Amino acid sequence: MSDRLGDLLVKAGRITPDQLRTALGKQREEGGRLGSNLVKMGLITEPELVEFLSKQFRVSAINLTQVEIDQSVVKIIPADVARKYTIMPVSKTGAKVTIAMLDPSNVFAMDDIKFMTGYNVEPVIASESAIRAAIEKYYGASHALELKKVMEELDDDPLGGDDLEVLEDEPDEFDLDTLEEESDEAPVVRLVNIILTDAIKRGASDIHVEPYEKKYRVRYRIDGQLYEVMHPPLRLREAITSRIKIMSKLDIAEKRLPQDGRIKIKTKIENKEKELDYRVSILPTLFGEKIVLRLLDSDKLMLDMTKLGFEPESLRKFEFAIHQPYGMVLVTGPTGSGKTNTLYSALSNVNKPDTNIMTAEDPVEFNLAGINQVQMKESIGLNFAAALRSFLRQDPNIVLVGEIRDFETAEVAIKAALTGHLVLSTLHTNDAPSTINRLMNMGIEPFLVATSVQLVVAQRLVRRICTYCKEPYEVNPAELVAVGFSEREARTLKLFKGRGCETCGDTGYKGRVGLYEVMKVDDDVRDLILSGATSVELRDKAVENGMITLRGSGLQKIRDGMTSMEEVLKETVL
Repeated sequence: MSDRLGDLLVKAGRITPDQLRTALGKQREEGGRLGSNLVKMGLITEPELVEFLSKQFRVSAINLTQVEIDQSVVKIIPADVARKYTIMPVSKTGAKVTIAMLDPSNVFAMDDIKFMTGYNVEPVIASESAIRAAIEKYYGASHALELKKVMEELDDDPLGGDDLEVLEDEPDEFDLDTLEEESDEAPVVRLVNIILTDAIKRGASDIHVEPYEKKYRVRYRIDGQLYEVMHPPLRLREAITSRIKIMSKLDIAEKRLPQDGRIKIKTKIENKEKELDYRVSILPTLFGEKIVLRLLDSDKLMLDMTKLGFEPESLRKFEFAIHQPYGMVLVTGPTGSGKTNTLYSALSNVNKPDTNIMTAEDPVEFNLAGINQVQMKESIGLNFAAALRSFLRQDPNIVLVGEIRDFETAEVAIKAALTGHLVLSTLHTNDAPSTINRLMNMGIEPFLVATSVQLVVAQRLVRRICTYCKEPYEVNPAELVAVGFSEREARTLKLFKGRGCETCGDTGYKGRVGLYEVMKVDDDVRDLILSGATSVELRDKAVENGMITLRGSGLQKIRDGMTSMEEVLKETVL
């Protein structure tokens, strides 16, 4: 409201046009609100400003220093929302909540609060300093009390009284160097910092913090495998959970419901500034809250499709499909199989200045320049189907739907594919042919599936053999024949495995590579779909037409010395 407030003050004769220009210049240089800058410059006092705004907007003024606010009212609005809009809940009557605001014309803030809380909003005006003081008084105190309550459950108070306010004042971004320096401080802070920083150094993708009846353990997922790394004292369970909740801006008092949040870390690795995100998921279990943190490192995102693991023929089919003007391309596989990476690589490949790309994701894992990404919010009705309908009014060329979970999303996606848009999406199926039947089981008519779906990619991730300790070894040819090699090839094939070294943590593996099954929906496959063929019949026809199966892709990786037979057997079937 800065320009409007300035004009109103000039019109009322409270300040001159020159004073307004000076104040606006100061605001551009130093930031902050226009009203605050006018007060700092001594051109108007806070009480005068409040009185002026009250008369202009015909809204009551309130002196927050003379009001005692009930904790039940404070809890209506989260601390981060109160700070974001510089507002303070004052009272509640029936379905109406009274909010002290600086700017009663801020309809966005009022709509946000109404939608989030379900209450009608009645604004009153208060000074900025009074609102900020009230936020610190009530939100600071409530968080400190909750923390103290958690700490009293422990034999010892590892955080100490002075640390409570410091934790509340943590910035949105946590500097990795600062986290490591804090390792000399309170035990809980030190332990959480070690868990976060050690995971980065080990190249983990996920951190699992798990409470059990008689033990507490931390595991890292490295190259798809979970490894136990430590067993913190069980008595620190509540304190560790609270620390992680505070860092990810979650409610430390809520222990009955699942919560999701995010922690951002900024650091320097090899003199390069780097931002890392941890996606935090907290789930109540029988013996406490289990925490899973997923590390989202944009540097690990492989956008070069030639390095993902596609066989040359499979890659040619995939690239051809994503450069078509319309149709649907589906990527399938279980959670953690690299579907997001494959789709992001495809988007990167087709991302041109003349192309409008829209994505609906849950969650948005990485920001891609030049692509319009939308985060799903089920709580307010923004799901994949709703987002996709909206996208179609945004003149898109290419649409990415994070996942087809239900009939509604599938129906809208297929209609989009049939009306001149290229649609990319994911499904959870075991292989490429069964994806067709999955769509029909959702309720989509066979003729719609046959005409819209252009290509289906099924994928898995297997661990790469460590290049530092890679060595050949002998295998009985009969075993090789059993996994799919021909008898002739089994006699001459040279296999490799990792011996285990310091680089790979004695596992014999370092990094992962994809196995891909790419099924093109050509005329033969389309005829089978229309005749209601089973996934087995679709598979046989696709293989006859040159499709490399997941097992075939795995066997090729074994031939190339990229992975081991054990890894391929673990992820694929004949």
